[in-house]
Amino acid sequence: MAPVKSICVIGAGHVGVPHAVTVASKCPDIRVTVVDDDARKIKAWGSARLPFFEPGMQPTLEEVRGVNLFFSTDIAAAIAEADMVLVSVSTPVKETGANAGYAPDLQHWEAIARKIAAASRTPKIIVERSTVPVATADTMTAVIRANSTVERSSLSTGEWVVLSNPEFAQQGNAMLCQASPERVMIGVAEGDKHAEEAARALAAIYERWVPKSRILLSDLWSAELSKMVADAFLAQRISSINSISALCERTGADVSEVSHAIGVDTRIGRKYLQASVGFGGACYETHLRNLVYLCKHYRLPQVGTYWESVLKMNDYQKRRFAANIVGKMFNTISNKKLAVLGFAYKKNTSDTRHTVAIDVCNYLLAERARLSIHDPRVAAEAIGIHFSGGGLDQLVNVETDPYAACDGAHALILLTEWDMYLELDFEKVYETMSRPAHIFDGRNLLDHDKLREIGFLVEGVGKGSPPSDE
Repeated sequence: MAPVKSICVIGAGHVGVPHAVTVASKCPDIRVTVVDDDARKIKAWGSARLPFFEPGMQPTLEEVRGVNLFFSTDIAAAIAEADMVLVSVSTPVKETGANAGYAPDLQHWEAIARKIAAASRTPKIIVERSTVPVATADTMTAVIRANSTVERSSLSTGEWVVLSNPEFAQQGNAMLCQASPERVMIGVAEGDKHAEEAARALAAIYERWVPKSRILLSDLWSAELSKMVADAFLAQRISSINSISALCERTGADVSEVSHAIGVDTRIGRKYLQASVGFGGACYETHLRNLVYLCKHYRLPQVGTYWESVLKMNDYQKRRFAANIVGKMFNTISNKKLAVLGFAYKKNTSDTRHTVAIDVCNYLLAERARLSIHDPRVAAEAIGIHFSGGGLDQLVNVETDPYAACDGAHALILLTEWDMYLELDFEKVYETMSRPAHIFDGRNLLDHDKLREIGFLVEGVGKGSPPSDE
């Protein structure tokens, strides 16, 4: 098989673009074209104001944009010119119909398969990049072959091939993950010589900058399932330590000391054992729900129930955190100003999909609190989308200055672990707040002892007071 010289990336989002930028940077002889049907998004990728924030992406993007990296809305033309098509479209859960809320909605994938078939003059190497359910590769292959205008008898460059190459990069650290991945997984249909050749062609691209020892070849189904399972395991660790944080608050134990003690055990490890208000983001929530659906679809209800409990614990943690705010503020927050610091689902990203801030804020708004929200990377328009209707927008204010958000507030609620919040002058903040001045640290980010010395009443997660003798 000839080396790949042209790649089409379908989907100009968090999965497609950081990967495309990295490939273009590492492989200057390969033309990479990112396509999307959202004209505004494509225009933004050609400007100085990018559609979303990812540390380190803009400098690399500017080095290759217009050189061997291009953005376009002409999906058909990009597909026709490409040797390889990387599909990075979204796979949300179904909103209506059978198994709504859990089953994956594959309408975008089927639509893309039909577009690929219609636009291609020769068979292509199709690569799944987004997280998809097991057997999606078979579905895409069937749709493409059924709709292809290429006569099978005239094929001279091989058959249609669909590979799985799941995206393991972390938002907020995506460019580093792309440049030095822990592993690259390529799923290929076993026993198919065309697919094996295609897998070698894809591996050859990664070998430009990734050690061969980190490139893992597997069967298609294992690759498709691995990303979903990886996210489920990470979410499970977060929910596990969060469940213990509730017990720590009741008994007087410190969850940070507990997590450190168990993390020293090399069988457990230290990562993802930081108690918090809960996990957010599109991946964990969506992939857990997809996993639950798959388990129940294959008649494994006990397995599905186990993974669903991870979701339920996360919801419980968010409600418990919000309810504690109300309880500590004399069981009423009506008409009280609450400063919310952080709205993105985690630091170093502007992504608000499934952010815990939405659920916590909605709980507080139901108690008629007045919210003043600050986030260094999330625009006011993006925050406002979540609070339209019902008159709730009258209770929500977005500030570009964290000190303005805190001015006159009865409480400060930290929901995203942005480093900038560590640098705030809390003595200045305290002087402008109503008394008693509360801080609810949903990420255990701040120095609670120093804050108490200033005069704040501080509540962390899993930082309980010793039980009373009474």
